[in-house]
Amino acid sequence: MTQASLMRTLDANSADFEQELQALLATDLTVSGDVNSTVHAIIADIRARGDAALVEYTAKFDRWQPSAASDLELSKTALAEARARISEPQRQALEQAAQRIHQYHEHQKAESWRYTEADGTVLGQQVTALERVGVYVPGGKASYPSSVLMNVVPAKVAGVAEVIMVVPTPDGVISDMVLAAADIAGVDRVFAVGGAQAVAALAYGTETVPPVDKIVGPGNVFVASAKRAVFGQVAIDMIAGPSEILVVCDGQTNPDWIAMDLFSQAEHDELAQSILLAYDDEYIAQVQASIERLLPTLDRADIARQSLTSRGAIIRVRDLDQALAISNKIAPEHLELSVADPDACLPKIKHAGAIFMGRHTPEALGDYCAGPNHVLPTSGTARFSSPLGVYDFQKRSSIIYCSEQGASELGKVASVLARGESLQAHAQSAEYRIKD
Repeated sequence: MTQASLMRTLDANSADFEQELQALLATDLTVSGDVNSTVHAIIADIRARGDAALVEYTAKFDRWQPSAASDLELSKTALAEARARISEPQRQALEQAAQRIHQYHEHQKAESWRYTEADGTVLGQQVTALERVGVYVPGGKASYPSSVLMNVVPAKVAGVAEVIMVVPTPDGVISDMVLAAADIAGVDRVFAVGGAQAVAALAYGTETVPPVDKIVGPGNVFVASAKRAVFGQVAIDMIAGPSEILVVCDGQTNPDWIAMDLFSQAEHDELAQSILLAYDDEYIAQVQASIERLLPTLDRADIARQSLTSRGAIIRVRDLDQALAISNKIAPEHLELSVADPDACLPKIKHAGAIFMGRHTPEALGDYCAGPNHVLPTSGTARFSSPLGVYDFQKRSSIIYCSEQGASELGKVASVLARGESLQAHAQSAEYRIKD
């Protein structure tokens, strides 16, 4: 490994590349014992004392004192007023993004199905929506209206009857953009609570906050730990790691564009990861020069610099095929194929959360308004996980409806298998339906 410019450079054909790659990708997502013990104590307190505990934690962590738990709920009028307060360009952007997200996710809706066998037996699957879903949205300095849209719209498309949103309000401050997005997306109820206490309230319910069937949405380490702790009582979307981008470039894209695409993840936080795979030394040097020149222009330059220095890399590869093979090993959250013919690459991509095709498709468009969901698997989990979607808010029930003849024939098979497992009642239950 050599240190070239701000980002380290790896050679995919060096003898120690595999070891260097593993070191680059290693992320310690271990949650400290102190965090876990704090979270478990908060969850137990919410379960025991409900609203009273929720009000106390809001006063302690968000630094404002609700007079009663009812003060924690924001009215639909408050959401509509926030929507009216934001600027017209902001409102139009949120509405356009919501419309595109809705349109895309309509294509994901699963439908119930069934088929009838020759003897009249009917088999199938009934698809139903979850009844109530909780959406956690970061608050305070962090304002993520896009997170509201990406988590709520698919739930609504799926047919979820009630979406409950929770958002922390440090010092009583809440983003009008977040509330406007909630209004546009169709959130049913909003509570000004956050942290592990909000997750506990959603999972177990309080006198004021109703319990939900599933909790989705990003949060800090306390929120992630709480989601992990309540899993089983409710479903969760995923435990997300730091944001990632992997760019594969053939050396023909404007290097300034590539530098800014790498920054788009690096500016998230110091643990975010930006990686470029390229196979032209002259082009790599051009990208490095763009990085050095453009980085100081960022508002979050210090965060991006730390991310690029500690976790970023440029990997020199032999050719496009080698780049795609390495991409599959990494299984990135965001994969940009900044090449002449991205369609030719697609059959070779096995693992990626979202794939951005061509030179004119930066990852940032997917974060906000392209349509597909920006809640994506991180830390290599794209090997077995998928983006958040309508299917995450639907469940499937098997349908089995035996005719008299079908029950007789299936009963013979079930009898043999049940007796082979020494389950007599199973066998006899099936045998009662055998006609001859």
